[in-house]
This record gives sequence, structure tokens and C-alpha cells, in this order.
Amino acid sequence: MHVLVATDGTLDTDKAALFATSLAGSEGSTTVVTIVRIPRRLVQELRDKWGGHAATTSDADAEYVGAPQFDSGTTVPRSWPGDDAVIDQYLGNKRVENARPVVLAIREIGGTAESLVREGDDVEDEILALCKELEADVILIGSHGHGAFTGLLGSTGAKLVRRATVPVLVIR
Repeated sequence: MHVLVATDGTLDTDKAALFATSLAGSEGSTTVVTIVRIPRRLVQELRDKWGGHAATTSDADAEYVGAPQFDSGTTVPRSWPGDDAVIDQYLGNKRVENARPVVLAIREIGGTAESLVREGDDVEDEILALCKELEADVILIGSHGHGAFTGLLGSTGAKLVRRATVPVLVIR
């Protein structure tokens, strides 16, 4: 059995690990996912902040192909790593922050688990798409979070219970 655990970092790590490991069994596996909404202003705010840092000593593509322009028309500072790199780092940080504790807890009690992070504005759609893509047999989610999965069982959990084609286990 393949278990998909969706978390925003507020899921009780020990409970999630016990349920996921029990459901997956000795032959199954678990994927722990966190869905991250990237605020639309994030890149601009990071550009503004990054522009204040000292330039790196490494060569930049701009030296060879011309410096790209920010929306405001100013040249990107040599130290700017690029929008994709900044967003990838942000997503990676969220994966470690939100999903890794559950993965480690599952592995600690003998289960098999990996973690993923996905960027998306619609958390439920992303979870359902990932469930289909991974051919998950069950979705495990917390009953109330404070991040991407906000509210009581009236938001993400309730929507998944209504829309999922596989069983959804909601952990309190």
C-alpha cells in the first residue's frame, strides 16, 4: 500500500508516523508531501532584499549575455542567483521544515518514506493530482493546520474527503 501524507508542518509527527507505517505495512511505502503557495510578491521582495547584498566573486551569465532587467527596469545585481534558484531554495527549505520530521519519524519506527514539495495555489488540487500520479492508496492529513492547510475540517481536509477517489484518514 502506498500512503500519501500531506502536511503543512502542523501534523502530529508521531501520530502520522504510526498511522502511515501501519497502513503501508511491511511491503508498502509512504510519501510525505507539503504544498507551498508562493506569494506573488515573494520574488520582487527577495530581489529588493538581495540587491542590498555584496556581489559574489563567481562569474555571472550576465557578463556574457547581458544583464536581465527587473520589472522596475533596473539591472539585476551580480549577486542575484535567479528567480528559479531562489524559489527552488525556498521550496527545499519548506520540504525540510514541514515534511522531513514526519519522514524521519516513519523511518525511525521501521517504515519506508520519502518527501516531496510542490508549488501550487490550490492545495487540494495539488494533493489529488499527486495522489493520482503516485498511485497512492490512501491520503493521510491533519484535521486543522495553520499554514497552507488552514481551518478546521471545513477547508483542506473536508475538501479532500469529498473529492478524493481514495480513502482519506484525518488525524486529530
